Amino acid sequence: MNTLRRLSAAALAVALGTVLLGSWTRINGAGMTCPDWPLCHGMLIPSLADGTIWEWSHRLFAFMVAPIVIAVMVVAWRERDRSPLIRPTLAAIGTLFLVQVGLGAATVHLSNSPISVVLHWGTAMAFVASLCAMYVFAGAATDEPRDASPAELALLGMLAGTSVIAFATMCIGAYVSSSGAGLACLSLPGCAGNVVVYNQGQFVQMLHRIVAAATVLCAVTSFALAWARQTSSRVRVAVSTGLTLVFVQVVLGLLNVALRLPMDLREAHAFNAALVFLSFVIATLLATLDARALRAHAVGN
Repeated sequence: MNTLRRLSAAALAVALGTVLLGSWTRINGAGMTCPDWPLCHGMLIPSLADGTIWEWSHRLFAFMVAPIVIAVMVVAWRERDRSPLIRPTLAAIGTLFLVQVGLGAATVHLSNSPISVVLHWGTAMAFVASLCAMYVFAGAATDEPRDASPAELALLGMLAGTSVIAFATMCIGAYVSSSGAGLACLSLPGCAGNVVVYNQGQFVQMLHRIVAAATVLCAVTSFALAWARQTSSRVRVAVSTGLTLVFVQVVLGLLNVALRLPMDLREAHAFNAALVFLSFVIATLLATLDARALRAHAVGN
């Protein structure tokens, strides 16, 4: 399945680049420089002045994703019987891609409203995660399935939970940024000296901080479980990378508030949040392969 693995890697690189370019476009205030969709000011190639180059380039990258994803899906369909994990991953990629295309148009029509930004960002990252899954599963060995031990299942559950919490933190952060609530709270650990907050901006900022704290706790727990028990080196590397990125994310968050949200730091915060999420997704996928719980279940049925 080397062809599938290479295509998945290419699709993953282009899709992640598209997501990050979209984030940079919005942070620079260029998200509505193309007020129509799929054309831009009614043209295929518009004038690229006044920030339009960012939004137009983002759409160009998004267009480039389509043929690569189609190639991934065609090859994955041919290889679907090589692993029971290929079929559900293929279904996820196809579904999320179609949803993301629709959300791209909806975001323009809704003028980049905070909820549309969150849905667009969250679906994009779920789509990138599904491409990660295809890449990992395409390169998996075809060992005989076996029953997973309780320790393996516990670690797998913890890693999956950490991925979900990291995803939630990332999405709430996108809402904070797109709603202009990034500086709603300028003190720690409370907001404006209070733990109880009153306006919407303060509430969502404090919610982001609480869920971020839960991410730190889950990441530390995952790290401890991975190193305290017999776990493959690849899972340990992924978890250790994720925990390191979590601490980097905390520092970036503090610097953003202290320096009043400079654009470069805002993008670094968004980019690192994506890396945190993907690190724990990859750790979960690798732990799934190590435990082979899903393949054992599929063979048993």
